[in-house]
Amino acid sequence: MARITKEQYEFALARIEELLPVVDDNTPSNDRNAVELTMMSDVVIDYEKEHYPIGKPTVAQLIQLSLDEKKMSQKQLASEIGVSPSRISDYVSGRAEPTLKIARLLCVTLGITPAAMLGY
Repeated sequence: MARITKEQYEFALARIEELLPVVDDNTPSNDRNAVELTMMSDVVIDYEKEHYPIGKPTVAQLIQLSLDEKKMSQKQLASEIGVSPSRISDYVSGRAEPTLKIARLLCVTLGITPAAMLGY
């Protein structure tokens, strides 16, 4: 596919806003508006992948995000997995990486997938 310009991206965004009210889950997939919405969405996705890439979170970021989602403190997490609060602080700050045993406990306790913990 040819490189998408900023103008094309902005046009696609505006067109999506126009199409969203007329296309819903009951609209047939071969409907002209549904097809156009899919095409405009693809333009936006391709442009954003190139210009606004989202990197994979680090282990430290995964732990902090999960703590925030669960409204759990580092001290509570430390107690649940049997390590010191300072050790959790080391993981969250990126000063240390958890062992595989601790990583497994973090996955179970925080609901992090093992693949995400391993960086896949």
